[in-house]
Amino acid sequence: MMLPEKQQQIQLFARPEGMPVKEDFHFKEIEVPKPSKGQVLVKTLYLSVDPYMRGRMSDAKSYVEPFQLNEALAGGAVGEIVESESGHFQKGDFVVGMLPWQEYSLADEKQVRSIDPNVAPISTHLSILGMTGLTAYFGLLDIGQPKEGETVVVSGAAGAVGSVVGQIAKIKGARVVGIAGSDEKVSYLTDTLGFDEGINYKTTDNIYASLKEACPNGIDVYFENVGGEIGDAALSLLNKHARVPVCGAISSYNKTDRDLGPRVQTRLIKSSALMKGFVVNDYNDRFKEGATELGQWLSQGKLQYEETITEGLENVTDAFLGLFQGKNIGKQLVKIAEPSK
Repeated sequence: MMLPEKQQQIQLFARPEGMPVKEDFHFKEIEVPKPSKGQVLVKTLYLSVDPYMRGRMSDAKSYVEPFQLNEALAGGAVGEIVESESGHFQKGDFVVGMLPWQEYSLADEKQVRSIDPNVAPISTHLSILGMTGLTAYFGLLDIGQPKEGETVVVSGAAGAVGSVVGQIAKIKGARVVGIAGSDEKVSYLTDTLGFDEGINYKTTDNIYASLKEACPNGIDVYFENVGGEIGDAALSLLNKHARVPVCGAISSYNKTDRDLGPRVQTRLIKSSALMKGFVVNDYNDRFKEGATELGQWLSQGKLQYEETITEGLENVTDAFLGLFQGKNIGKQLVKIAEPSK
């Protein structure tokens, strides 16, 4: 296969104020690099876009370094090795890793890991078998610890993480209520994924009343992906010794003013509840454990997944912005290219 000499790269042009806009991003033509010893050249097949990337577009201190202006954005990617100067990989291998938003990327041999395209579609290593599946697995089972018969509530339930959280909670015998932003998503939760109930937060007049009706026995585990008024309502219904894994707060990611709400201390004291924030990298040393169990559940038909796939590098920014408009069901991916024949 003859490789091109030039390629397109997506850079951060300006730090967003509030909701990002397309003008915050810039396409630049760059050369396709050549690998040196210990490196591989990866042809990007799928890119992942994720809400946490919004935080990296600001220069505020966080758990991950911010993106730099006029440099490539980066995220999870699945690709095919098209040139190798590594003893660990050969041309034609499929790999997953954190790579720039561009068509071809250089990677050190320790920066990517092999995936088997015969186990499951390669895209699943960015969704159900990747970081989002692992986030759901560890956040729910390590922090949430659902028990049979308990009530588990999931916000952002039709998203990449929330949809897996609810299914794992069902595997563990819990009663599961999912909160999502459209009737289509609620139907997906209850009719396809087996959630016991779903709430459309955009059409309910009172999210607290809707949650209370859906959870007559209170909430034992609240998996937080959203924050805001939804989180406030859920925290008001916590049972004694409830657990609250805090995975995300997407409702506040684009706010330009302070995100104010009820104070949580009294609620946690009254319920003797545990509320713990986490990121998936907290569990780096247990990734193999999580991926193995997720893979087994998937092969046994106990887990289902949905991927919203946008095509073309030129549409990566649209796919990213769509996350904050609730356009995706399941994992949002961008297909960049087909594997080589």
